[in-house]
Amino acid sequence: MSELVKQLKKEHIAICDALNKVKSFGITSEQGRKAMFAAKKGLLAHLKKEDLQLYPTMHKAAQNDTKLKGTLDVFAKDMDVISQKALDFFAKYEKGGSNMEFAKDFGTLIAILNHRIRREENTLYPKYDELD
Repeated sequence: MSELVKQLKKEHIAICDALNKVKSFGITSEQGRKAMFAAKKGLLAHLKKEDLQLYPTMHKAAQNDTKLKGTLDVFAKDMDVISQKALDFFAKYEKGGSNMEFAKDFGTLIAILNHRIRREENTLYPKYDELD
């Protein structure tokens, strides 16, 4: 496993841990809002690292591999939707909010992120390691 993939997997764990701290502290608490800021910061840094270090290598390889290009296209469209939902979530709750509504929205966000993480770790990252 490449060093980049190891780092990205560690970041997945850190992002999920930060979000779970938000849940445990509650969105109405100062600790919860600080944890949410940390989760947002971690997610944005992770996405930037993927954009700068993972995807350029994969896009270059996809120039000669139509199957890989198709996989990357699907992941890109999926990420556009997920990124927008995550940013909307953070914007909605960065100053607090209703615990009931937060719990519902949080459950939806966690499910979406967990699904994406599994897909990246099971599909995308192994393809990257084949190239590396």
